[in-house]
Amino acid sequence: MKQKIKNALISVSDKSDLSPILKVLKKFKIEIISSGGTYHSIKKLGYNCTEISKYTGFKEMLGGRVKTLHPKIHAGILHDRNNKKHLKEMIKEKFPSIDLIIVNFYPFQETVINSRNQKKIIESIDIGGPAMVRAAAKNFKNVTIITDKNEYKNLINEIKKNNGKTTLKFREIMSSKAFGLTAYYDSMVANWFNQSLKIKFPERKTIFGKKLQDLRYGENPHQESAIYVNDFDNSAFDLKKISGKDLSYNNYNDIFSGLDILSSIRKTPTTVIIKHANPCGVSSNKSSIISFKNAFASDPLSAFGGIVACNFKINKSIAHEINKTFFEVILAKGFDSNALRILKSKKNLRIIDISNFKETNNSTIKLFNSSFMLQDKDNIIFNKKDLKFVSKNKPSKKEIKEIEFAFNICKFVKSNAIVLTNNFSTIGIGAGQPSRLDSCKIAAQKAKQFQPNRLKNAIAASDAFFPFADGIKILIKSGIKIIVQPGGSIRDKEVIEAANKANIKMVLTGTRHFNH
Repeated sequence: MKQKIKNALISVSDKSDLSPILKVLKKFKIEIISSGGTYHSIKKLGYNCTEISKYTGFKEMLGGRVKTLHPKIHAGILHDRNNKKHLKEMIKEKFPSIDLIIVNFYPFQETVINSRNQKKIIESIDIGGPAMVRAAAKNFKNVTIITDKNEYKNLINEIKKNNGKTTLKFREIMSSKAFGLTAYYDSMVANWFNQSLKIKFPERKTIFGKKLQDLRYGENPHQESAIYVNDFDNSAFDLKKISGKDLSYNNYNDIFSGLDILSSIRKTPTTVIIKHANPCGVSSNKSSIISFKNAFASDPLSAFGGIVACNFKINKSIAHEINKTFFEVILAKGFDSNALRILKSKKNLRIIDISNFKETNNSTIKLFNSSFMLQDKDNIIFNKKDLKFVSKNKPSKKEIKEIEFAFNICKFVKSNAIVLTNNFSTIGIGAGQPSRLDSCKIAAQKAKQFQPNRLKNAIAASDAFFPFADGIKILIKSGIKIIVQPGGSIRDKEVIEAANKANIKMVLTGTRHFNH
């Protein structure tokens, strides 16, 4: 069903790009109603317009808080054109129909980003705009609602094609987008209040997101996917792709895993190599190139086809090392010109600058079917005051620093996790096994396969306690001299005795790091 547009109400915070719309409205003799700044902008562009206060016979009040909240406006939007009772009431009150609403909201997002003034932020919460949008969206059978400048072109084409009318299908699609916007807007406001009041788990939790782009497919080719930005500042993504193919769902999944680890190691130059959301190599070293070489050496087979994440600028030498292996994505805090030239020689390689990346969200979410779970991020490594040096031999201060490094990497490995390190570099990782014993075997086997010479005096970190002594016996046999684990098993005494019998050092942290 096509609906003729006789009257349009325009009330926009962003007044750019109005001229083409006004031109087509004039062509089809559509009357325009507007308010405040939008009214003056329309008049300045040379088009006729009736100011809302004149239209309603009611002056704006409360500093502009009340202007469109008027029965003549909302009745004009909401009445059912096919309802005889509605029509009688409209005739009695002499209220015309309003058939087209073009609205965008007060810039709440921008105010939150640019100001900490609570009064200013509160004043930027739009009331009249969302009220009109919801009214028009509800009555889509009769009214066209436009809430996005990107839809101006589609509206113009729709009006021209249908000789001053719009189709029901078009109005319904615009209604869907309008309700999406009001939900998004209200969600941002609710989340701002929760953040301000430090309410982590409100009774009702809404998650807002603006689509960044559709992805080629999901984890597998038969799955569709898209990526969204969940931030008040959604104008730009803080990962700048310099070169290479479009990023896939799996690329992003690995990228986020790599950035998580880098965010936990801020000072020392660090390289992280991720494969299927698990680290297969991590190394911190004063020398950036040694950091890369050590991370790669941890598991060069698994590194093939993975992603590299660095918290430093990549130079020519590192770029040459990177290009020796096939990687999907390279993340770094900048690239010098020679490095870019070398890396760009592989046209499909995604090169991403993470200089502007900042971790701002302190929670994680998991969704399943009609429910989701929300939790704090695992930001603790351990509390040094809670460390228990339970073996006869005690670690040195230097060893405690590496114990901290190894235990930190455990946080990011899928459970059950065993991480072997030597001199702040991983040398073997056992990930995601139902049995901790199997994770021990895999970590030891990886180290023996690629870096057997570095097993001597290496450190083993476990994300949770050892239920039996069999796991640490595997590690001891491989050459491990220090084991760090949370403790808490009913067989802790048996595990500690095995450590003392082998003359190794054991530290209990009291902190568990499951990552499922």
